[in-house]
Amino acid sequence: MKTIDLVYFNFGGGHRSAALALQEVIREQRRPWEVRLLNLVEVLDPKNSFRKFTGIAPEAIYNKRLERGWTYGLATELKLLHGMIRFSHASVVSRLLEHWSSTRPDLVVSLVPNFNRALCESVAGALGDVPFVTVMTDMADYPPNFWIEAGQTQYLVCGTQHAATQARLAGYDVEKVRLTSGMILRPAFYRELTLNREAECHRLGLDPQRPIGIVLFGGHGSTQMLSIAKMLADVQLILLCGHNTTLLVQLEALQTPAKHIALGFTSDIESYMRLGDFLIGKPGPGSLSEAVQLGLPVITFNNRSTMPQERYNASWVRERGVGLVLHSHRALHSAVMKMIQNLPEFRSAVDRIDNRAVFEVADIFEQLLDPTSQRTDSNCLTGSSTFTTA
Repeated sequence: MKTIDLVYFNFGGGHRSAALALQEVIREQRRPWEVRLLNLVEVLDPKNSFRKFTGIAPEAIYNKRLERGWTYGLATELKLLHGMIRFSHASVVSRLLEHWSSTRPDLVVSLVPNFNRALCESVAGALGDVPFVTVMTDMADYPPNFWIEAGQTQYLVCGTQHAATQARLAGYDVEKVRLTSGMILRPAFYRELTLNREAECHRLGLDPQRPIGIVLFGGHGSTQMLSIAKMLADVQLILLCGHNTTLLVQLEALQTPAKHIALGFTSDIESYMRLGDFLIGKPGPGSLSEAVQLGLPVITFNNRSTMPQERYNASWVRERGVGLVLHSHRALHSAVMKMIQNLPEFRSAVDRIDNRAVFEVADIFEQLLDPTSQRTDSNCLTGSSTFTTA
C-alpha cells in the first residue's frame, strides 16, 4: 500500500480542513493508499521549544489575531517572516531530511504556504524521485515566496485560472501545473440536503419566510461580528463564532429586534449554512467557496485590514458576480438590502459555479502515484486534473 503524507499546520483553519477533506474523500472512494496527516510545526519543533520559551504556541498567536481582527500590517510582517524562513532554511531542510528518511512516503503533499522551497528540496534530497506537490488552499498567490516558489521542481495544483497564470509567469513548466475547478471542500458540502429547512428554522426561532444571513469569519471568529450584529439588528442572522467563546458570550447577550442565533464551534457547519439566504464574512477562500457550494451569494470586505493573501478573493467575487464587496462596514446595511432585493440574480451567478476540486485532487494524486493510470472518477468533471496552458 502506498503512503501519502499531507502536510498542514493550524495557522487559521483552512490548511487542516483541506487535509481532512482529502483524507475523507480518499477513504470514501476506497483508494488503496495510507493517508497520514503531518503537522509541520510538530516536525520542525518536536520538543515544543517555542511554546516552552514563550508560553504560547506559534499558531495560537496568529489565531488570536484573527479573533480580535488585528490583521492590519500583515503584509509587512510577511516580509519579515519570509526573511526568517530564508535565514533558517538550512536547519529546516535538515530537520525535514531526517523526517522523510525515516518515514519514506510515496507522495508528499503540501497544503501550507511559505515553506514549500524547504519541503521540495528536502523531499528531493531524502526521497529522490518521490513526487512533491503543493496544493494551494488560497485562490491566488501573494508573491514572492508565499505559495509559488520560482525555480522548483514541484507540481502545483491551482484552484483558479488566476493562480495557474501566476505559476506559468513564475516559470513553471506546463506539465507541472494542474488546474482544478475551485477550492477543496469537505465531502459533506456535496451531500444531498436531508434537513427540513422550515422546521429547523422554527426550532431556532427564525422565520423561514424572511431572509436569513449567515455571518462567518473563519474558524476563530472575529470581533467584527459584534459590530455587524449591532448594525444589522433588524435582519435575521446566524452568527457562527467558531472557537471564539468570548465573542459567543457577547453575541448571546445582545438584544435585537430581529432574531439572532449565535453558535460556537460545530463540525456540522454546513447544516446551519443551508438555512441562510446569503453570507457575510471576510474573503477567506474556504468560507467563500463553502457558501457558493451551498447556493449562498456573499457580502465581503476588501480594505487595509484584509489579509494580503485574501485580497484577490474579493476580485473573484466581483468577477464571478456572486456577491458584493465593501470597503467598510458602514455600507453593510444598505448592501444587505441590495442583496435581498437582487437575490435571484446573485443566486443565478452562484449556480453557474461547479466546484469538484476535492475529487479532482484525489485523481491528481493517482496520476502522480501511477502515471499509467487512466482513472476518471465519476465525481469529477470531464477534463479535470488537466494541465493548464495559462
